[in-house]
Amino acid sequence: MRDMTPGPELSGPQAADEFQSDPYAPEVGELPEQSAQDSEKVNKTGTTTIGISTSEGVVIATDMRASLGGRFVSNKNVQKVEQIHPTAALTLVGSVGGAQSFIRTLRAEVNLYEARRGEDISMKALSTLAGNFARGGPFFAINPILGGVDDDGHHVYSIDPAGGVMKDDYTVTGSGLTVAYGTLEDRYEEDMTNEAAKEVAAASINAAAERDTGSGNGIFLADVTSEGVDINGYDFDELL
Repeated sequence: MRDMTPGPELSGPQAADEFQSDPYAPEVGELPEQSAQDSEKVNKTGTTTIGISTSEGVVIATDMRASLGGRFVSNKNVQKVEQIHPTAALTLVGSVGGAQSFIRTLRAEVNLYEARRGEDISMKALSTLAGNFARGGPFFAINPILGGVDDDGHHVYSIDPAGGVMKDDYTVTGSGLTVAYGTLEDRYEEDMTNEAAKEVAAASINAAAERDTGSGNGIFLADVTSEGVDINGYDFDELL
C-alpha cells in the first residue's frame, strides 16, 4: 500500500514570517552566489577612473582596458564613461555587464524623474538616485564616479558598492587608484580650467597604467560643462 504520510514539506502550514521579505534586501532582484572561479570569467574594467571639478565644469577620465579576472586583457578599447544626462557623465567600474546595466537603469530613472516633475534633475538628486541603485540593485560590485553641472555649480561624486555617496573636488576609483592619487594630488590646483584638468587626469591614469595590470591602452576624457558632455578617446602620447 502506498505510504500517504506527508513529507516534511507538507507537514503543516508555513509560519507567516516565512512570507515576509527582508526590508534591507535588494528590491530589483538578487544575484546568485558566485565562486571565485566564476568571477574570473566575468569581463571587468579593472580600471582607473578620475573625476575633477574645475572652474568651468567637470573632467572625467578613464583608461580603456577590460580584463578577465585581472589576468587577461579581453578588450583594449572600452569606453568606461557614458553620458547619463545632458550635463552629467558616469564611469563604469567593476563588471562590464553590471556597469552597463546600471547606466541604462539610471538613464531611464532620470528621464522618468524629469518627465514627472517637469524640471531638470539636480546633481545632488542624481547622486542620491545612483547611490540607491548601487545599494539595492543586481549590478555586481561597482564603484562609479558621477560628474555633472547644474544651477548650483560643478560636482564630482564617488559612489561605493554599498550605496555611499561622497562629494569631493576630485576623486579616483578602480584598481589603479593608489598610484593615480599620488600624481593627482601633486598636480591638482583649485580653479583649474578643463584643459589643465585633462592633462592632470591623463598623467594620473598613465602613472596607474604603469603599475596596475587592470588599467591601460589609452584614455577616454569626458569634458562636462553647462553646454553639455563631450567624450573622446586618446592615446597617452596625444595628451602628455
